[in-house]
Amino acid sequence: MSGRFFLGLACALHLLTTGARADTLRLPANLTDLSSEEGERFFHESQALEAYFPIAANFVTQKTQAYCGVASIVMVLNALHAPAPSTPEYQPYHTFTQDNFLDEHTDAVLPRDLLARQGMTLDQLGGLLALHSVAIEVHHAADGGLDAFRAAARDYLGAKDHFVIVNYLRKAIGQEIGGHISPLAAYDEKADRFLVLDVARYKYPPVWVKASDLFDAMNTIDVVNDSKTRGYVLIAKSAVPQ
Repeated sequence: MSGRFFLGLACALHLLTTGARADTLRLPANLTDLSSEEGERFFHESQALEAYFPIAANFVTQKTQAYCGVASIVMVLNALHAPAPSTPEYQPYHTFTQDNFLDEHTDAVLPRDLLARQGMTLDQLGGLLALHSVAIEVHHAADGGLDAFRAAARDYLGAKDHFVIVNYLRKAIGQEIGGHISPLAAYDEKADRFLVLDVARYKYPPVWVKASDLFDAMNTIDVVNDSKTRGYVLIAKSAVPQ
């Protein structure tokens, strides 16, 4: 086995041990825990896992139950080394946190009081990312199909400085219970499964989910977002500085 594989497992172990797992919810049979024997096999088989390492290195648990989108954005911006603000606790270093990411500019897209009450939609996720020097594509599931999603996500996960954040309905994959946002980290073509690094680490571990199941979970109506479907955002370094 390659050194990269063992590094990946070490990162996975870090993700699983730095957050309490005693109270995590039981996984349904259609989802595979990354730390299981089968989950490790999927990781070893994966040829599209370039996104895994920088996301794992910058992983954070969502600060509140409404901050899944904020945590996902912070991880991706830090993984891309996007220009970050300073923060008192880390002076003189600059990094994004779930506190300093939110300011008067983000309030124009999604006011903090609204975020605290209902989280964020797919379009708000894209709007918040667009405030930074990254290239983004927002895709509602209804506007494309499973094959388009699989191909785009696979290509992004296998390329340096490319990331995918998904917005899906938990209950559609057997979890509890509402809309959720988390980054993808890898794709195993043989099993046709994506690895979701769940930012609600207190609730669920990183899991492998079938591509079709994940797409179906994204292809659900979000009444808060003008009854559009959920979907995914493709993020990469901007070719032109903003």
